Amino acid sequence: MGFFDGLMGNASEVNLSELKEELKNVLTRSENIEHAFRVIRDMFVFTNKRLILIDKQGMTGKKTEYLSIPYKSITYFSIETAGTFDLDAELKIWISGSQMPIEKTFNKTTNIYNVQSVLAENVLK
Repeated sequence: MGFFDGLMGNASEVNLSELKEELKNVLTRSENIEHAFRVIRDMFVFTNKRLILIDKQGMTGKKTEYLSIPYKSITYFSIETAGTFDLDAELKIWISGSQMPIEKTFNKTTNIYNVQSVLAENVLK
């Protein structure tokens, strides 16, 4: 991820083998990471069971919040692809009981269709 993309809050893909070690205390034994994306210090991780939003807090980022969202709680979602002048793609996810969506921005190198596919496979079960 480039420095400018990081400042703009754009997401980039994460190395899954390194992330698996980092999340060993958060994942269940039968849970596998399918995709993960980083936005500056924060991440969102798609597993075969849930979506995990990781929020690094404070100056050092040692304090971390893990928000776990079961796929059955996702009521709907949308993607917006990058265009000619708007080079960023966007993902919006609505959770039952919440009126405001979770919004994430992806840089032009991330295939937003892959993200949509992971969501669709898990939400539409």
